[in-house]
Amino acid sequence: MEGKTVDLGGETLAYDTLVYALGSAIADQSVPGVAEHAYNVAGKQAALRLRARLSEMKPGGTLLIVGGGLTGMEAATEIAEAHPDLEVAIAARGRVGGWLSDKAQRHLRGALDRLGITVHDHADITRVEADGVVTGAGRKIRAQVTVWTAGFTVHPIAAATTLEVSDSGRIVVDASMRSVSHPDVYAVGDAALAEGAGGKPLRMSCASANPMAWLAADVIAARLTGRKVPETTIGYSLQCISLGRRDGIIQRVTPDDQVTSTVITGRTAARIKEMICASAAWSISHPTMMMPSRRRHLAVADAVGTRLLTRS
Repeated sequence: MEGKTVDLGGETLAYDTLVYALGSAIADQSVPGVAEHAYNVAGKQAALRLRARLSEMKPGGTLLIVGGGLTGMEAATEIAEAHPDLEVAIAARGRVGGWLSDKAQRHLRGALDRLGITVHDHADITRVEADGVVTGAGRKIRAQVTVWTAGFTVHPIAAATTLEVSDSGRIVVDASMRSVSHPDVYAVGDAALAEGAGGKPLRMSCASANPMAWLAADVIAARLTGRKVPETTIGYSLQCISLGRRDGIIQRVTPDDQVTSTVITGRTAARIKEMICASAAWSISHPTMMMPSRRRHLAVADAVGTRLLTRS
C-alpha cells in the first residue's frame, strides 16, 4: 500500500480512499496438531466440513470443543442438542463462561448439564492429536472429533505493509476508524484495533464490526462532502449467547463490556438471539436498506447489543 495503490497479486489498483475489512480466521495459538487434526467453525466451508463429519459419526461417538468463549459455548450446545446420541465435551483454559454474571453462569451450567455436555475447566490444551488432546498437565482427553474455537487471528497482509499495526497484526485506527499512519486508509471489523468506551480495545466480534463499519461510512461521507466529522465512541450493551435452539442467555453489559446483574435466560433469550441473527442476515442481503444514519444520537442500540455514544 504505497502511493495510494494496492497490489492484488500482480494487479495494482489506485485508490483515493481504501477501506480494509478482511476480518479474521481461526488462530491455532501455536498449538501443535490444530491444523492437522482439528475442525473449526470460522467460515462457511469449515462449518460444512464439520457438519459432514458429524453426519458420519455413530451413536456414542466423542466430540470435544476446545475454547470456553462465546463460540465454544454456542458450538457445544448446538451440536449436543442436534446430535443427542454423541458424547460432547468442552474444554477451556480457565472456566467455561467464567466472565459472566453469577446468574448467567448458573444458567449456563444448568444448560450444559441438561444437554449432557462434559466440562473440563482449567484445561490448557498443549497438543491436538488424531484421537483427542493433551493438556499442560499431561492429561489426555480422548475425542474422535476435536473442534477448535480458542481464538481468532487476522490476515498477515496488513503487517507486511507500512501501515501501523498492533502486536497481533490489527491495523491501529483512531476514533474515526482511520489508520493512524495512513490517512487515506480506514479499517473496520476484526482487522482493526480501535478504542471503545472506557479506552478499552474493541473485541473481535460482530458486536464491534457492525458499528465500526457504520461509523467509518459516516466519517468517509462527511469528509468527502465537507460536513462535520461525527465524534462517537463505540460501546456495548449486551452479550447474546445461544444455548441450542430453545435456550439462551442475554447478558447486560456496561459500555466498556463489563457484565452487570441483569440477565435474561431461557426461551425468551433464545428468541431474542434468533431475532438478532435474522436481523443481521436480512441486513446483509439488503445492504442498500442499511444506510449510515445522518442523525446524531446520545445512544443508539443496535441489533447486536452495541451502541454508539456521542462525545459531548
